[in-house]
Amino acid sequence: MSIWLKYLIIAAILLAAELLYFFIASRCNIIDKPNERSSHTKVVLRGGGIIFTIGLWVWSAFFGFQYPWALAAVTLAAGVSFIDDIKSLPDGVRLVAQFAAMFMVFHQIGMLHWNMWWMVLLGLIVCVGATNIYNFMDGINGITAGYSLAVLVPLLLRNIRGEFVSESLIVVVILSVLVFSWFNFRPKNRAKCFAGDVGSVGIAFILLFLIGCLIMKTHDITWLTFLLVYGIDGCCTIVHRIKLHESLGQAHRKHAYQIMANELGMSHVVVSLIYMALQLAISLVMVYLIPDKPLWHWVYLVAVAALLVLAYVVFMKKYYHLHEEYLRSLEGR
Repeated sequence: MSIWLKYLIIAAILLAAELLYFFIASRCNIIDKPNERSSHTKVVLRGGGIIFTIGLWVWSAFFGFQYPWALAAVTLAAGVSFIDDIKSLPDGVRLVAQFAAMFMVFHQIGMLHWNMWWMVLLGLIVCVGATNIYNFMDGINGITAGYSLAVLVPLLLRNIRGEFVSESLIVVVILSVLVFSWFNFRPKNRAKCFAGDVGSVGIAFILLFLIGCLIMKTHDITWLTFLLVYGIDGCCTIVHRIKLHESLGQAHRKHAYQIMANELGMSHVVVSLIYMALQLAISLVMVYLIPDKPLWHWVYLVAVAALLVLAYVVFMKKYYHLHEEYLRSLEGR
């Protein structure tokens, strides 16, 4: 069987699996009801992002269980998140599951060297934090799918230049994201489903595994630049909320993309495409234009991060007052 025929069959299986999930979710009332913090106003099926984990299992069935610990890790993290989508779990339960799952990812990529236990501990904290930022950023139609594609495509292109993971794995993950995109990458209130925590956490673990493989292959941690746009938005928003003395566990819509979609009234598709294009451009420049040396990578990472922070600050100074007006309108009800 040719590789392209395999991909075609896998795409058909993933589409059928997503449609089957929609049927089950509809019957079991697995839905997302809008509230005052939401960026949508229509009841939508939740958990469509389960297809990312299903895609990982389908890939393993076709190409062999080459990464069993990573498969188990994604299944654990996404599984607990799926339960949380249906019935809210304590934060502690989710965090324990995520740390355990990330530990398995580290084992898979060969990072567990106990003579550098402090690096492992720091890596666990950073990666679990990155997973939750990825989850927090899932707030409008298309942003999780679009941004994930903006990470996966450069990873695929970098893998072609020097293999660090099975190429078919990246291709199948892209196929799963494209299937989800068909039902989610749509204007406001027209999405068939949302990713849910099962989707955003699941794809975050998959991306961190792939980037982790690249980092271990090249011994260059700056490949985390592939997640820089989300990282800057997420971290700056956390700092902003701390300055406002807000509880970080409280639901909100203070991210830059949320203000674009809500207060500025921009189309969900347009906002998602902006984030997608920005991350894609940053990653492609790193892959093709920046010399493949750690020092140059660090200079590029710091320079781009500084520009993104500056853009975030300027944007908030200009438009955050609109969100404050929205909050005051809620208090006046």
